[in-house]
Amino acid sequence: MDTSPALLLLLTLQFCCPGIHSHSLQIKVRSPKDITQLRVGQRLELQCHSDKPSGVFWIRQDKGGTLHFIVFISSTSRATFEGNHRTSTLFEARKEDGFYHLVVKSFTPQDEGNYFCMTNFNQMLYFSPGQLAFLPATTTVTPTTRHPTSKSGVTEELSIKTPDPERKMQEDLDFFCHIFIWVPLAGACVLLLIALVVTIALCQQTRRRRCRCKR
Repeated sequence: MDTSPALLLLLTLQFCCPGIHSHSLQIKVRSPKDITQLRVGQRLELQCHSDKPSGVFWIRQDKGGTLHFIVFISSTSRATFEGNHRTSTLFEARKEDGFYHLVVKSFTPQDEGNYFCMTNFNQMLYFSPGQLAFLPATTTVTPTTRHPTSKSGVTEELSIKTPDPERKMQEDLDFFCHIFIWVPLAGACVLLLIALVVTIALCQQTRRRRCRCKR
């Protein structure tokens, strides 16, 4: 809701005028019991007590420090919301036994802030301590990427490398050089082996002939 100009004027007077007192009101959290565990959609009820018979303003200060007028509850339990409306779709307000109640019907992130009361009596402003009402902070868990591990339990880091054109060309040249060197060498070895087998076969035949002639 928008900040009321009259309310801003009253709050300004708090800091510049001597006839202003604070901590004369008490704010107590009635529901939930632990306000640090607020949930979206939950009903939140705050109350403050004033010994001054001039009614109470409920105000919310958002995260950015902007003040928002919520409701004025008179000493006769008459509630006046923003726009001079008697009712609100977001809040409920009433007075019971000197306690001024403010109810947030369904708490949302837009309702987060510092809630406090203010009253004006005999040209003096009285402010209550603030009550912080925030949803629990949600922590985002960053997914961790598992690196493949070797059988020995040592983590191995895999990196994708961009092929180097010069290195690729050098590898191709080395491959062709190996072909030109090793293929002829392998062919020569095969020829030598065939020649050796032929020589051994001829020698054996020559020996057999000599042996037959001697007999």
